[in-house]
Amino acid sequence: MTLTGIALIIIAVALCILVLTLIPTITAVKRTASSIGTLSDMVQTELKPTIQELTAVLAELKTVGGGVAEHTDDVKRFMSALGETGTNLSTINRSVGTVTGILNSTTIWMTGAKVAGKYMLDRYLKKRGGM
Repeated sequence: MTLTGIALIIIAVALCILVLTLIPTITAVKRTASSIGTLSDMVQTELKPTIQELTAVLAELKTVGGGVAEHTDDVKRFMSALGETGTNLSTINRSVGTVTGILNSTTIWMTGAKVAGKYMLDRYLKKRGGM
């Protein structure tokens, strides 16, 4: 056998070993590709309805957001009116407090005047009766 023949036999054996090791790898790659295809189909069938539902939810959120934006001015007006009402109630409370203070002081003055009037009347009657 010549050197070329031995080299060809070694190449042939190496090629057979390579093919025998590549066959399981090729079948595994083929099964993986099939599995990926099935997964892709499943994702397509399940993802489309989910995307449609999300689109519907987004449309509803836009509608609700628009409604909220429309009523923001109403809420601002309500809060402004509520603030004015609080200010008016505070003013009324101060006025009532002032009137109450005046009535209390008037009552005190009237009581004092009444007591003084009785005292002066008693003194006048005593002076007159004693004469």
